[in-house]
Amino acid sequence: MKVGILFDLDGTLLDTLEDLKDAVNYALTYYGCPTRSLEEIRCFVGNGVKELLRRSLPGKATDPDLETFLETYQAHYALHNQDKTGPYPGVLQALESIKGEYPVAIVSNKHHSAVETMCRFYFGDVYARGEQAGCPRKPAPDMLYGTMRDLGIDRCIYVGDSEVDVATAKNANVPCLCVLWGFRDRACLEEAGGKHFCDDAAKLPQMLKKMIEEYYG
Repeated sequence: MKVGILFDLDGTLLDTLEDLKDAVNYALTYYGCPTRSLEEIRCFVGNGVKELLRRSLPGKATDPDLETFLETYQAHYALHNQDKTGPYPGVLQALESIKGEYPVAIVSNKHHSAVETMCRFYFGDVYARGEQAGCPRKPAPDMLYGTMRDLGIDRCIYVGDSEVDVATAKNANVPCLCVLWGFRDRACLEEAGGKHFCDDAAKLPQMLKKMIEEYYG
């Protein structure tokens, strides 16, 4: 039995919220729509870029077509997705420690091209999978299953920061470790069914080791 550690990206490894907000607001301003606050964007993320943009639009007859709005957003985000983005404190050190013990991958609902580019920049050769045509996004388990096949593992723990990640792990029948420095608070994660919580990235290696012993022996 080979156990791997799979991570969400936004809100788990990288704090991307400010750059997401800026790109959304750029597109909203371009089409004459009111902008959104950081807290609104925080609530809108987690289910892929189209859902983020759909939630951000005011819902009026004058709204731009979603695909057109997406193109404007993506053009800006592609150029500015690292302006304010960076790893959360302690994440890089924790990830290096975990990579020394287990197969590691990143699985995100962000578009695959953005996931690959950002993960290569921050995390080197770590396997990265984003949203792609033909594979249902989280919380469907398909992205986790495909990643596990590619890594050659038959068990994993999924590490994330949102109710979507908790549901993804449940749907894939794998344990979930919820981080508390991301886009959702503990109350939201507990309501979603989260059972294991980490409040400091430095604690990740030891907590994951304990969870592997608990669930997989």
